[in-house]
Amino acid sequence: MSMTDPVADLLTRIRNGLSSKKPTVDVPSSKLKVEIAKILKEEGYILNFKVTEDNVQGTLKVDLKYQADGRPAIDGIQRASRPGRRIYWGKEDIKPVLAGLGIAILSTSRGLMTDKVARREGVGGEILCRVW
Repeated sequence: MSMTDPVADLLTRIRNGLSSKKPTVDVPSSKLKVEIAKILKEEGYILNFKVTEDNVQGTLKVDLKYQADGRPAIDGIQRASRPGRRIYWGKEDIKPVLAGLGIAILSTSRGLMTDKVARREGVGGEILCRVW
């Protein structure tokens, strides 16, 4: 069965894993999902991720991060642009998420990057998701 929105599937699996206090979640792998996981790790929202290859697609294993009191490191994760409704931001339209407390992940002509990096480099693109 084909999946119409693999990014939404990744975000939903992370959200569901955090709400059920799971240490890891497994997601079918793709280059886009690996890049999103790399940004989430760099920004401190997940502990780590690992890609295991098999003969089909591979699996992305995401290690979820929790604070010392057991609360998840991610308070909210939301898909912005969807296959049926793409949302693009120009370089002048990029606004901070929750006054700078969160990040937006953008797909630009220079690859995936956070809203902060896109503002600094002066590029716009499709907003994939918001994390706070």
